[in-house]
Amino acid sequence: MAAVPTVGVLALQGDVREHRRVLESCGAATAVVRRPEELDRVDALVIPGGESTTMWRLARTFELLGPLRKRVEQGMPAYGSCAGMIMLADRIMDGVAGQETIGGIDMVVRRNAFGRQVDSFESDVEMDGLDTPFHAVFIRAPWVESMGEEARTLGRAATGDSAGRIVAVRQGHLLATSFHPELTGDSRIHEYFLAMVKGSP
Repeated sequence: MAAVPTVGVLALQGDVREHRRVLESCGAATAVVRRPEELDRVDALVIPGGESTTMWRLARTFELLGPLRKRVEQGMPAYGSCAGMIMLADRIMDGVAGQETIGGIDMVVRRNAFGRQVDSFESDVEMDGLDTPFHAVFIRAPWVESMGEEARTLGRAATGDSAGRIVAVRQGHLLATSFHPELTGDSRIHEYFLAMVKGSP
C-alpha cells in the first residue's frame, strides 16, 4: 500500500462528496467507485449513507456486487455509514423482498429501525477508541439487532427509547456506524477508519 492510501467512496448513491471531503481533510487520497475496474484501484472503501435498496440494485446493475464481496473477503478495509452499515451486514431485517448485501460483518441489522426521515435526530454516542462522545446524526438509521462473536460493539445510542441499541460495530478490517459522521464536522470516525487502513489496531 502507498504511504498515502487511496480510499474509494462507493458512488452509486448517497453522501459521496461529503465523505470524500472529510477523508481528504484527514490526508487520504480519494476516488469514486462505480465500476469493478475503479474498485481495483483503491486500497479501502467507504460505503455512504443513502438508500440501501437503491444501492443494492445499482450495484447489481453495474456488476459490482460480486467484486465488492470478493474484495471484502480478501481483507480490503471498508467502512459503511447508515445504509453502508446495512450493506456490510451478513443479515438484514425489514428489507425488501430479495434484498442482498455485500456482507462481511457477522451481524443482523434492522433497516429504518429509528423511523422515517421525519424521525431523524442527533445524539451523543460514547465510542470505544474516542476520548469524548461523538455527536451523531441519525437519518432513517438502522440499528444492530445481534452480532456474532467476532464482531465488537464500538458505540451505543445513549438517549430516548432506543438507548442502549448498538450503533457502531467493528469486525477486523470492517467498520460500520448507524449514523452519518460526514455531516457533523467531526472527523474522528474517518480518522479511526484511516488508522485501520494503515494497519493500526
